Amino acid sequence: MARKNDAFYFDAFCASADFSCQAAQLLSKIMHNFDPDRIEEAINEMHEIEQAADDKKHDVQNALVTAFVTPIEREDIAVLNDYLDTVTDRIEGVLHRLYFDNIREIRPDALEMVDMVVRGCETMRRLVGELAQYKKSKNLRKYVVELNSIEEDADALYMKAMRKLHTTCTDPIVVFTWHETYSFLEYCVDYCEHVADTIDNIVMKNS
Repeated sequence: MARKNDAFYFDAFCASADFSCQAAQLLSKIMHNFDPDRIEEAINEMHEIEQAADDKKHDVQNALVTAFVTPIEREDIAVLNDYLDTVTDRIEGVLHRLYFDNIREIRPDALEMVDMVVRGCETMRRLVGELAQYKKSKNLRKYVVELNSIEEDADALYMKAMRKLHTTCTDPIVVFTWHETYSFLEYCVDYCEHVADTIDNIVMKNS
Protein backbone atom coordinates (compact mmCIF):
# COMPACT_ATOMS: atom_id res chain seq x y z
CA MET A 1 0.00 0.00 0.00
CA ALA A 2 1.31 3.46 -0.86
CA ARG A 3 2.33 5.64 2.02
CA LYS A 4 -0.28 8.12 3.16
CA ASN A 5 1.09 11.65 2.92
CA ASP A 6 1.37 13.72 6.07
CA ALA A 7 -1.66 15.82 5.17
CA PHE A 8 -3.88 12.72 5.38
CA TYR A 9 -3.46 12.48 9.15
CA PHE A 10 -3.78 16.18 9.87
CA ASP A 11 -6.80 16.51 7.59
CA ALA A 12 -8.41 13.52 9.30
CA PHE A 13 -7.86 15.11 12.72
CA CYS A 14 -9.50 18.32 11.51
CA ALA A 15 -12.44 16.36 10.12
CA SER A 16 -12.86 14.56 13.45
CA ALA A 17 -12.83 17.87 15.31
CA ASP A 18 -15.42 19.20 12.85
CA PHE A 19 -17.71 16.29 13.71
CA SER A 20 -17.34 17.13 17.40
CA CYS A 21 -18.34 20.71 16.68
CA GLN A 22 -21.35 19.56 14.66
CA ALA A 23 -22.42 17.26 17.50
CA ALA A 24 -21.95 19.99 20.12
CA GLN A 25 -23.93 22.52 18.10
CA LEU A 26 -26.73 19.99 17.56
CA LEU A 27 -26.84 19.13 21.28
CA SER A 28 -26.97 22.83 22.15
CA LYS A 29 -29.82 23.40 19.70
CA ILE A 30 -31.76 20.45 21.12
CA MET A 31 -31.29 21.54 24.73
CA HIS A 32 -32.00 25.23 24.17
CA ASN A 33 -35.16 24.40 22.21
CA PHE A 34 -36.06 21.28 24.14
CA ASP A 35 -38.98 19.16 23.00
CA PRO A 36 -38.92 15.79 24.79
CA ASP A 37 -41.46 14.37 22.34
CA ARG A 38 -39.02 14.82 19.43
CA ILE A 39 -35.99 13.35 21.14
CA GLU A 40 -35.90 10.17 19.05
CA GLU A 41 -35.68 12.24 15.89
CA ALA A 42 -32.76 14.14 17.43
CA ILE A 43 -31.04 10.88 18.38
CA ASN A 44 -31.12 9.71 14.77
CA GLU A 45 -29.58 12.98 13.59
CA MET A 46 -26.88 12.79 16.25
CA HIS A 47 -26.09 9.19 15.40
CA GLU A 48 -25.38 10.12 11.79
CA ILE A 49 -22.71 12.54 13.01
CA GLU A 50 -21.30 9.98 15.44
CA GLN A 51 -21.17 7.31 12.71
CA ALA A 52 -19.32 9.65 10.36
CA ALA A 53 -16.84 10.38 13.16
CA ASP A 54 -16.35 6.65 13.71
CA ASP A 55 -15.67 6.15 10.01
CA LYS A 56 -13.00 8.85 10.09
CA LYS A 57 -11.41 7.28 13.16
CA HIS A 58 -11.29 3.91 11.39
CA ASP A 59 -9.71 5.50 8.29
CA VAL A 60 -6.80 6.65 10.43
CA GLN A 61 -6.54 3.31 12.24
CA ASN A 62 -6.46 1.44 8.93
CA ALA A 63 -3.76 3.74 7.58
CA LEU A 64 -1.61 3.16 10.66
CA VAL A 65 -1.70 -0.61 10.20
CA THR A 66 0.32 -0.42 6.99
CA ALA A 67 2.20 2.84 7.51
CA PHE A 68 5.99 2.64 7.59
CA VAL A 69 6.53 6.35 8.12
CA THR A 70 4.21 8.78 9.89
CA PRO A 71 4.55 12.56 10.45
CA ILE A 72 4.52 12.07 14.23
CA GLU A 73 4.87 8.93 16.33
CA ARG A 74 2.20 6.37 15.51
CA GLU A 75 1.32 6.00 19.20
CA ASP A 76 0.58 9.73 19.38
CA ILE A 77 -1.55 9.52 16.25
CA ALA A 78 -3.53 6.63 17.75
CA VAL A 79 -4.08 8.40 21.08
CA LEU A 80 -5.13 11.70 19.48
CA ASN A 81 -7.38 9.88 17.03
CA ASP A 82 -9.12 8.08 19.90
CA TYR A 83 -9.58 11.19 22.04
CA LEU A 84 -11.06 13.16 19.16
CA ASP A 85 -13.59 10.43 18.49
CA THR A 86 -14.42 10.14 22.18
CA VAL A 87 -15.43 13.82 22.34
CA THR A 88 -18.19 13.10 19.82
CA ASP A 89 -19.14 9.89 21.63
CA ARG A 90 -19.52 11.75 24.93
CA ILE A 91 -21.70 14.42 23.32
CA GLU A 92 -23.96 11.72 21.92
CA GLY A 93 -23.96 10.21 25.42
CA VAL A 94 -25.53 13.38 26.84
CA LEU A 95 -28.41 13.10 24.40
CA HIS A 96 -28.85 9.44 25.26
CA ARG A 97 -29.17 10.35 28.95
CA LEU A 98 -31.88 12.88 28.16
CA TYR A 99 -33.73 10.10 26.35
CA PHE A 100 -33.03 7.12 28.63
CA ASP A 101 -33.95 9.02 31.76
CA ASN A 102 -37.03 10.59 30.16
CA ILE A 103 -36.03 14.13 31.08
CA ARG A 104 -38.95 16.45 30.38
CA GLU A 105 -37.44 19.84 31.18
CA ILE A 106 -33.91 21.25 30.91
CA ARG A 107 -32.38 22.85 33.98
CA PRO A 108 -30.83 26.32 33.42
CA ASP A 109 -27.35 25.30 34.59
CA ALA A 110 -27.39 22.45 32.04
CA LEU A 111 -27.75 25.08 29.33
CA GLU A 112 -24.69 26.86 30.70
CA MET A 113 -22.81 23.58 30.59
CA VAL A 114 -23.76 22.75 27.01
CA ASP A 115 -22.65 26.24 25.98
CA MET A 116 -19.31 25.36 27.60
CA VAL A 117 -19.17 22.18 25.53
CA VAL A 118 -19.68 24.20 22.35
CA ARG A 119 -16.89 26.60 23.38
CA GLY A 120 -14.60 23.70 24.14
CA CYS A 121 -15.21 22.00 20.80
CA GLU A 122 -14.78 25.20 18.81
CA THR A 123 -11.47 25.95 20.54
CA MET A 124 -10.39 22.33 20.07
CA ARG A 125 -11.12 22.62 16.35
CA ARG A 126 -8.96 25.71 16.07
CA LEU A 127 -6.18 23.97 18.00
CA VAL A 128 -6.28 20.87 15.82
CA GLY A 129 -6.08 23.09 12.75
CA GLU A 130 -2.72 24.40 13.99
CA LEU A 131 -1.14 20.96 14.42
CA ALA A 132 0.05 20.50 10.83
CA GLN A 133 2.21 23.64 11.19
CA TYR A 134 3.02 23.24 14.88
CA LYS A 135 6.65 24.30 14.47
CA LYS A 136 5.59 27.64 13.01
CA SER A 137 2.26 28.19 14.71
CA LYS A 138 1.88 31.32 16.83
CA ASN A 139 -1.54 30.29 18.14
CA LEU A 140 -1.24 26.63 19.07
CA ARG A 141 -0.06 27.20 22.62
CA LYS A 142 -2.69 29.91 23.09
CA TYR A 143 -5.45 27.43 22.22
CA VAL A 144 -4.03 24.81 24.59
CA VAL A 145 -4.14 27.32 27.44
CA GLU A 146 -7.62 28.45 26.41
CA LEU A 147 -8.92 24.87 26.49
CA ASN A 148 -7.37 24.30 29.91
CA SER A 149 -9.18 27.42 31.11
CA ILE A 150 -12.51 26.27 29.61
CA GLU A 151 -12.12 22.93 31.38
CA GLU A 152 -11.51 24.67 34.71
CA ASP A 153 -14.62 26.81 34.19
CA ALA A 154 -16.62 23.70 33.29
CA ASP A 155 -15.41 21.96 36.46
CA ALA A 156 -16.52 24.90 38.58
CA LEU A 157 -19.91 25.01 36.86
CA TYR A 158 -20.29 21.24 37.30
CA MET A 159 -19.59 21.44 41.02
CA LYS A 160 -22.04 24.34 41.43
CA ALA A 161 -24.77 22.52 39.48
CA MET A 162 -24.28 19.27 41.38
CA ARG A 163 -24.31 21.07 44.73
CA LYS A 164 -27.55 22.84 43.85
CA LEU A 165 -29.08 19.60 42.60
CA HIS A 166 -28.29 17.68 45.77
CA THR A 167 -29.26 20.46 48.19
CA THR A 168 -32.47 21.73 46.62
CA CYS A 169 -34.04 18.75 44.88
CA THR A 170 -36.05 16.31 46.98
CA ASP A 171 -37.04 13.88 44.23
CA PRO A 172 -34.44 11.05 44.17
CA ILE A 173 -35.27 10.15 40.56
CA VAL A 174 -34.57 13.70 39.41
CA VAL A 175 -31.34 13.75 41.40
CA PHE A 176 -30.20 10.49 39.81
CA THR A 177 -31.08 11.45 36.25
CA TRP A 178 -29.48 14.88 36.40
CA HIS A 179 -26.43 13.55 38.20
CA GLU A 180 -25.80 11.40 35.12
CA THR A 181 -26.51 14.17 32.64
CA TYR A 182 -24.30 16.72 34.36
CA SER A 183 -21.50 14.16 34.52
CA PHE A 184 -21.68 13.45 30.80
CA LEU A 185 -21.69 17.15 29.98
CA GLU A 186 -18.56 17.55 32.06
CA TYR A 187 -16.93 14.52 30.36
CA CYS A 188 -17.31 16.28 27.00
CA VAL A 189 -15.12 19.18 28.09
CA ASP A 190 -12.71 16.83 29.85
CA TYR A 191 -12.02 15.05 26.58
CA CYS A 192 -11.52 18.34 24.76
CA GLU A 193 -8.79 19.01 27.31
CA HIS A 194 -7.35 15.51 26.74
CA VAL A 195 -7.01 16.45 23.07
CA ALA A 196 -5.25 19.68 24.04
CA ASP A 197 -2.87 17.92 26.43
CA THR A 198 -2.05 15.27 23.82
CA ILE A 199 -1.25 17.90 21.21
CA ASP A 200 0.83 19.80 23.75
CA ASN A 201 2.83 16.63 24.44
CA ILE A 202 3.28 15.98 20.72
CA VAL A 203 4.67 19.46 20.20
CA MET A 204 7.08 19.14 23.12
CA LYS A 205 8.35 15.75 21.91
CA ASN A 206 8.92 16.98 18.37
CA SER A 207 10.34 20.45 19.02
